[in-house]
Amino acid sequence: MKPLVINHKIYGRFIITEPVLIKLIKSPILQRLKGIGQNGAYDFHHTSPGHFSSYEHSIGVMLLLRKFDASLEEQIAGLLHDVSHTAFSHVADFVFNSQITADYQDKKMTQAFEIQGINKFLREYKINPKRILNRKNFSLLEQELPNLCADRIDYTLQEPTLKKNKKCRP
Repeated sequence: MKPLVINHKIYGRFIITEPVLIKLIKSPILQRLKGIGQNGAYDFHHTSPGHFSSYEHSIGVMLLLRKFDASLEEQIAGLLHDVSHTAFSHVADFVFNSQITADYQDKKMTQAFEIQGINKFLREYKINPKRILNRKNFSLLEQELPNLCADRIDYTLQEPTLKKNKKCRP
């Protein structure tokens, strides 16, 4: 399989050689996140620079984890951590009364993995989907507030630097 080169504005140049990452990045599973703004409904009202898609965020989290020498499993978890998100992202937390914990989308991850075929895909690469779904396995990816983690660091770094028409594209 041909390596995938990603030139990222913040994290630099990466050559992705792992087939599982290349196929996930190119899959409809991740590609659909290009149409979902990372800032939810806010993106519909503000068109100034600084808005980016859930796809760009997922790629950014994976690259940041890679920079920190995270395991392949943790990079996969980072790449997939927002696949359950829908058009209005965390606005659903308010609709479904999860605004305090902001975890409605996260609670839907197991279902999203099944519906989108992620479980089957991961098993083809001998990767346990249940392990990927358990964020407690990946301390670089996710931490409780106020601790820093790749997820929080990425959206903090990307928000002010990406411009609407200059997207991260592998």
